[in-house]
Amino acid sequence: MTPPDRWIRSLKASRGSQTCAGELKLADSVRIAPAEGKLGVLTPGIGAVSTTFIAGVEAVKRGFGAPIGSLTQLATIRLGKRTEGRTPLIKDFVPLASIADLEFGGWDIFEDSAYEAARNAAVLDAAMLERVREPLEKIRPMEAVFDQDYVRRIHGPNVKESRTKMEKAEMLMDDIRRFQERTGVARTVMVWCGSTEVFHRVAEVHQTLKAFEAGLAKNDPEIAPSQIYAYAALKLGIPYVNGAPNLTTDTPALHDLARDSGIPICGKDFKTGQTFMKTLIAPGLKARMLGMSGWFSTNILGNRDGEVLDDPGSFRSKEETKLSVLGQILQSDLYPQLYGELYHSVRINYYPPRGDAKEGWDNIDIFGWLGYPMQIKVNFLCRDSILAAPLVLDLVLFIDLAHRAGMRGIQEWLSFYFKAPMHAPNVYPEHDIFIQLMKLKNTLRWMRGEDLITHLGLEYYD
Repeated sequence: MTPPDRWIRSLKASRGSQTCAGELKLADSVRIAPAEGKLGVLTPGIGAVSTTFIAGVEAVKRGFGAPIGSLTQLATIRLGKRTEGRTPLIKDFVPLASIADLEFGGWDIFEDSAYEAARNAAVLDAAMLERVREPLEKIRPMEAVFDQDYVRRIHGPNVKESRTKMEKAEMLMDDIRRFQERTGVARTVMVWCGSTEVFHRVAEVHQTLKAFEAGLAKNDPEIAPSQIYAYAALKLGIPYVNGAPNLTTDTPALHDLARDSGIPICGKDFKTGQTFMKTLIAPGLKARMLGMSGWFSTNILGNRDGEVLDDPGSFRSKEETKLSVLGQILQSDLYPQLYGELYHSVRINYYPPRGDAKEGWDNIDIFGWLGYPMQIKVNFLCRDSILAAPLVLDLVLFIDLAHRAGMRGIQEWLSFYFKAPMHAPNVYPEHDIFIQLMKLKNTLRWMRGEDLITHLGLEYYD
């Protein structure tokens, strides 16, 4: 099921009940199953991002935290014409699961509880963590599927041992079933919050589900841990969100498994700090037809993510997603005079004293009228996990909504949250964050049978 299948295009001018030029009218709304019962949230990785997310949700549940940065909790959505004044909160417009109904579990190579992991990550202050200590201490990591060849800079004792990767997938499925039985959840989603794996490309074992399952049985080295988690989730009918740049559900085998099983998937790589800024700034410069000759980016980061990315293999995975953004936004093939000679470079440096408080520097060389040069410099002192936590919350609630709406396969409308959005093979990915937001909100309007907003507005001036 995809939105275009239900659209009825109208080119009539606005007259009474008629549709204004360029609007898209919908035949009816999508049938969405109610969000009844509890929603399980499973995260491979119980580190800085996942514990900041979980602690934040528990704080919001108890009334002493605010979900700043979350569209599902704070954003509104315009419905109809501007003159109608209909702007409900998104959470009042579509039937999202309630924060109060979320139950958490996960896997990690370290044995620390979520409370201990959060203390070690040192993202949240001790006073805040003490107020949510009880629920966090109850979350103890299940043994992880881990392969040192894919994440080289960290080591931990809490890992599964088995003869084959298929056995590991089956062990993960057993973990999931036990979690569901213990918590009594009605539905479950999985969000990858683990480390960045080393860069690798699609291989023969990823081409079909049959080849992939044979590869699991034969311990094919091209099958990464993240792919085993995704396989286990999809086999159990669980939506999967890829928060890292790992090659996972963007392989033909796992994508086909999701689509054929009616399961929504999305990814990849949470868009939080420096790349978030690029998708804000670059569209504005392009909109004004200002040229760009160079964009140099560097970061310092001291958390576990920074340690992992200190390995060249893992950094290359991250570099691929970070570098992909500007090329699509600026479209140098269409504007060679403005962007044909662009030099784009990205660096990440592991600097332990900074912890989770990442700092990014950007130097942007642009040129304007008659080719005269100018510069923009950005110094973004951000908190990586503080920016990522609300993204995890939104993705949990939106991917569950998509599942209950019968949507399957790639959810491109969730591109808003990712550095390297998954997309159909016959189209380019959309990186412009303003277009991404329009796509997200129009998808929600489509779900509820509302007119899609095109911002044409000619009817106001008839």
